[in-house]
Amino acid sequence: MTMIKRRTLLKSAAATAGLTLAAPFVSRRGFAQGSSGSVNIFAWAGYINDEILAAFESATGIKPNYTPYGTNDELLNQLRANNGTGFDIIWPSVDRVPNYVEFGLVQPIDESKVEVSRCLASAWENSAKFGAVVDGKRYQVPTDWGTEALAFDKEQAPLEYGTASYGDIWKEEMAGKATVRAHSSLVGLGLWLEAEGKLPRPLLDAFSDPDAQVEIFDVILAEAIARKGNIMQFWNNENEAQGAFRVNGAAIGQTWDSSAAALAKEGLSVGFIAPKEGALAWMEGVSIPAGAENVEQAYAFINWFLTPEAGALYTNATSINSTAVGAADLLSDDAKAFFAAAYPDDALDKLWWWPIQESWYVTKRNEYQDRFLSA
Repeated sequence: MTMIKRRTLLKSAAATAGLTLAAPFVSRRGFAQGSSGSVNIFAWAGYINDEILAAFESATGIKPNYTPYGTNDELLNQLRANNGTGFDIIWPSVDRVPNYVEFGLVQPIDESKVEVSRCLASAWENSAKFGAVVDGKRYQVPTDWGTEALAFDKEQAPLEYGTASYGDIWKEEMAGKATVRAHSSLVGLGLWLEAEGKLPRPLLDAFSDPDAQVEIFDVILAEAIARKGNIMQFWNNENEAQGAFRVNGAAIGQTWDSSAAALAKEGLSVGFIAPKEGALAWMEGVSIPAGAENVEQAYAFINWFLTPEAGALYTNATSINSTAVGAADLLSDDAKAFFAAAYPDDALDKLWWWPIQESWYVTKRNEYQDRFLSA
């Protein structure tokens, strides 16, 4: 599978001219196409804060209205219920974009209205392979990428790169101490079983062949149910993942990078590290719903979000990596330190990028998730 490495992404920055990295937020003249009105943003909870909203409005004159959601399925279900109306900006994971296209919920991106040079070239190119382009048309502008890997209490369950594994979640000594998201934990468990030679065929086959999905996930589910006693809490969104450690005393978990970073910022002794099987990597971006009413303002938001200043503001707040050229040069010391600790040595070479998740895969995936939860 094609890999995207941060070091590869950053190479594109040096080749792009005309961006003044040390300058304050770009003047409104740069966003004249949408310099008034409002834009309705439907994005992941924890992604957009008041500082980001205020900076966007100051730079463009556009009033942002932000509504949060917790999961890809929540976003998809809301858009289907609204027939693609109600919002001007949505933020799906790139591997799920084909689901929105299938149901006619998003419109093709007009690339003439996007400052493409502001986006790291490798992110723009690779997003096409991961789901942003369907039948030759682009439906998403890549804005950020991150991972789901191992969060751990440094005192209860210290981990080190090279030995840390998804299998650590399922060890006997972690009984009643782990937190996971049901469907993605099955993939993490599957990667561990694959590395141990215990899957009937490669895990990636499950994403391209319905029969293979059943054959593979039957094995994974049986193992997950046998070890379910390790799970003290399932999480579905950012708040629940953080709460498992903050309130309920989890020692280890499979969480998003942003979850662990937020806990560390609070002073909790929580680390985050890529397992030897490879961190589950995702890319996300902005799509415009089919029924968007403020389309020009949506493009203004996209172009603003791809400035180095906005990208750095976003990464410093979330520890999720921006695709904006020059953003990495403006990151805080804390954001840089978190990245270095999470992905040491060859961790970036081993990232496991989520394949496109077609509707048939998601439907069956949810069946396995429900069987795991109810077991």
